Amino acid sequence: MAAPEIKLPQEPSDAENHAFNPDIEKDESEKRPQDDSGSSVQDPDTIGADDEIIYHNLTFETSLPSPAYFARPPPTSLDPPRAPPPPCPDLKKYTSPFLWSPKRKRLLTWMSVCATTITAYSAGSYTSTISQLTALWHVSDVAALVGVTLFTVGFAVAPMFLAPFSEINGRRPMFVVTGVLLVLFQLVCAVTPTFAGMLIARFLVGCAGSTFSTMVGGVVSDIYHAEDRNTAMSLFSGAALLGTGLGPVVSGFIAQNTTWRWVFYLQVITCGTVMVFIVFFFNETRGSVLLSRKAKALNQWYEQLESQDCYGMMMPTASDAATTAPQRIRWKVKSDEERVSIGKMIAISLYRPFHLLVTEPVVFFFSVWVSFAWGILYLLFSAIPLVFQNNHGFSLEGTDAVFAAICIGAILSTIIAIYQEPLARRYIGDKRRASLDTPEGRLFFACVQSSLLPIGCFWFAWTSFPSDHWIVPALAVGCATMGIFSIYLAVFNYLADTYGKYASSALAAQSFCRNMLGGAFPLFTKQMFTKMTYQGAGSFLGAVSALLTIVPWMLIFYGPRIRARSKIASEIMRESK
Repeated sequence: MAAPEIKLPQEPSDAENHAFNPDIEKDESEKRPQDDSGSSVQDPDTIGADDEIIYHNLTFETSLPSPAYFARPPPTSLDPPRAPPPPCPDLKKYTSPFLWSPKRKRLLTWMSVCATTITAYSAGSYTSTISQLTALWHVSDVAALVGVTLFTVGFAVAPMFLAPFSEINGRRPMFVVTGVLLVLFQLVCAVTPTFAGMLIARFLVGCAGSTFSTMVGGVVSDIYHAEDRNTAMSLFSGAALLGTGLGPVVSGFIAQNTTWRWVFYLQVITCGTVMVFIVFFFNETRGSVLLSRKAKALNQWYEQLESQDCYGMMMPTASDAATTAPQRIRWKVKSDEERVSIGKMIAISLYRPFHLLVTEPVVFFFSVWVSFAWGILYLLFSAIPLVFQNNHGFSLEGTDAVFAAICIGAILSTIIAIYQEPLARRYIGDKRRASLDTPEGRLFFACVQSSLLPIGCFWFAWTSFPSDHWIVPALAVGCATMGIFSIYLAVFNYLADTYGKYASSALAAQSFCRNMLGGAFPLFTKQMFTKMTYQGAGSFLGAVSALLTIVPWMLIFYGPRIRARSKIASEIMRESK
């Protein structure tokens, strides 16, 4: 799940770290009894193993103190030789992710985007194998489509259990472990001899692949502040839709020309390739985890110093900040102290999203809005073959090529989303520009662009006649995709901004609803379009989509009032001021 953004303090500068670098400080003893800031110091030899260890909170902005042995007078010829103290550990790898170089952030963003793409690819690629699977195992089309439903069930349920582990152990271990499992379960799909084995493997693929979608939003929040994450979030949203459309496009060609097993063998190859890059190039992005590792490294160094009778660090005294005195210290991290047991975290992860869903109107209506939009996206897995095979006589390969409209719509939407806000800020007035920085400012573009979904539904419905050129309903698919993109991006950004530290739970609620409903739609699409006719079914979907477009408009006008009445949202508002 996407973690709420926490504006972590900045990493100490090189000048601050200079205070405890033995290589730089080797001549410091000549400057005592005053330290490098001119403050007076007490005798460092007054502290030893019998003194109490005092724990201090460590943040990324903490100025680390100098070891007390730097304050000792220089040794004379009569003193026994002293062993050189152990060197200070390299702390650069524990720098706050917000301070990483743009190049490093872009690399992590693109790796995350690629991982999201291949995961979404897995969802749609399965549908190209339906005809071969039904013939091989003598099951109905609806039964075969359960493979899509179980994938989305795993996608919805697994993050509820996996998210707490990423909070404790970090993003990278979760990505590596679940990535390896994803490749393994894809291989099981390719070699399974039974239909039951395929269904079980598809569920496990959804569970393992969920981290590469739900937690990528957390990675973006880890390395970008809210005002800087528009491009990264647009790429992430576009990747989810691009992969969904790309799956049938590629797999349709494979299934038409070779066996269905190669649909999954290709995923083993692509997922395995992305995993190699993640293992070697993906860095930990969770700030609290990096800070805990930094505290652990410093505490281990202090223990090494004390093993050589170098006790204490020069800390400001309580009575006079200008005076430093040796003190045996260890560092602790506030997030570690506040963290509860893993069982309690899983219980909260399971309870809080549904609590927000039923008690917070914003979470409920946004979940309904994005879930229905996501359901239409998955409905296309069945609707496109119905229209283009029955009305236009397309082959499997030609039908699945129509899904390229989803890919094109996702790419266009991503480009528009990246540039529309900077352009708007440049040309609108100061008052309206300030409104873009509010949570409701995330909805201005969605209010207009989300209407592309009902337009696309009506367009698809009434251009599905055999007499209509096939490109016309294909363009309608692209139009609907652009509407789905705007809804997905708006929901994610608004919930993240509104619920702050509870954003992970709010996003988990909409993710659960979105994936559960999305997986259910393909099971009844064929029956709905057959009973209601293509025009009736498409018009019904368009009408419901049009009705739901009122959700962002209501928040534009009443959002601040609704947030003020919400106990959680109002608490976040007070903390941000």
